[in-house]
Amino acid sequence: MGAGRRTRPAARREPRETPAARVRRGLSGRGATVAALVIAVVWTVPTAGLLVSSLRPEEQIRTSGWWTFFAAPEVTLRNYSDVLFGGPGSGQLASYFVNSFVIAVPTMVFDVVLAALAAYALAWMRFRGRDWMFIGIFALQIVPLQMSLVPLLRVFSEGVAVGGAQVLPPWELVGAFQFTTVWVAHTIFGLPLGIFLLHNFIAQLPRSLMEAARVDGAGHGVIFRRIVLPLSAPALVSLAIFQFLWVWNDLLVALIFAGGSVEVAPLTVRLAELAGTRGDDWHRLTAGAFVSIVVPLIVFFSLQRYFVRGLLAGSMKG
Repeated sequence: MGAGRRTRPAARREPRETPAARVRRGLSGRGATVAALVIAVVWTVPTAGLLVSSLRPEEQIRTSGWWTFFAAPEVTLRNYSDVLFGGPGSGQLASYFVNSFVIAVPTMVFDVVLAALAAYALAWMRFRGRDWMFIGIFALQIVPLQMSLVPLLRVFSEGVAVGGAQVLPPWELVGAFQFTTVWVAHTIFGLPLGIFLLHNFIAQLPRSLMEAARVDGAGHGVIFRRIVLPLSAPALVSLAIFQFLWVWNDLLVALIFAGGSVEVAPLTVRLAELAGTRGDDWHRLTAGAFVSIVVPLIVFFSLQRYFVRGLLAGSMKG
């Protein structure tokens, strides 16, 4: 009887679809594609209108909308010439444009380097209080930026005194040296998010790779330079883009810590002054606005593939 029995084959279980796979399938559907195209068009139309307006003569800007440009095209570069190199009332944005670079690029480098070092230490170095330190850094992201402006400004202007003893002298910086306070302020404000983003990426690097490097005698410095940095390139570039765009578009921090002088003020400060004092000069305002956004656009589109890889790497599994 036992020989005559036929055993039923075990039912094959279909592999369960992971949440990451469901997300990818949903984002690759036709509806998601149409929604993305609609959002892209709606988001791009104002920028296209700004570009067209910046290239139109003053008389046409005052009398008709930018969409009428295509009926009778007339292009001029006088708006850019006036706003970049014109007189004091025209903008003189060239020097402010350079100031924005001087503020944004070093701040981006400082933030990425310090955040990478801190993220590696919190992810792969064992020391007491490491987890609590990471929680504290994460909690700093919810502190409003405005709450720390006045205390930090007092540290720069008055120094730090403990029990009547001057621990940190005041930063008596004038002229171009005022860039230092802006660099420090932007770096401080950007580090919590930078450390959090890089820590999540660096902590997911293969442990076997780290252990193999230690077996070969590599210390933390060698592991960080030769293993962590090359593998973390997408995350580092993503953070660099975030930091550059945030600092480039910042008005509040630069205005408070650098002032509005032509020697150190960034482009956003001068654009705010133009919008407040010469709000009727639309031909100059549109040209100045497009000058301010062309650099972030170039940075984003040139590093877009690294940016997307850095956002997606390590965020989903399966």
